[in-house]
Amino acid sequence: MKAKRSGVPTNVGKATRYLNNAKGILKHAPREGSTYTDIKPVQEACGTAYLSILKAIDEYLLARGLTRPELPKSVEGYQKALRKYGAVHNGKLFREFNKLYDELHIAGYYRGLHSDVVILKDIFVIAQNFISKISLHNIGG
Repeated sequence: MKAKRSGVPTNVGKATRYLNNAKGILKHAPREGSTYTDIKPVQEACGTAYLSILKAIDEYLLARGLTRPELPKSVEGYQKALRKYGAVHNGKLFREFNKLYDELHIAGYYRGLHSDVVILKDIFVIAQNFISKISLHNIGG
């Protein structure tokens, strides 16, 4: 297990920090009712949340023996690595990653399709659950 700072394993801390930063961006994004009125901060928040997912996967892969230069450099690389190293989890990590890739990176960041506050909160909960799940697999081996 990684070294601890303030009682939190660093593999959990870095990914969670990115996700918390994304939540902070959304918190300050202008909205009317349950709709964000400026898409730019929403896109930024989705991009940052997606990075939190990649950070969590990187730590998961490092815990399984990969070196930093061996870490994936593309979405296809992350998918391949999750199929190979996450196979013991019945493909759940792979499917959840694909869902988060589609919602955060493609729809949220790249295309700017998310403007609903409730939907984004739900997506961020899914992201937090993914980080927690993959981090537990790191701790548990």
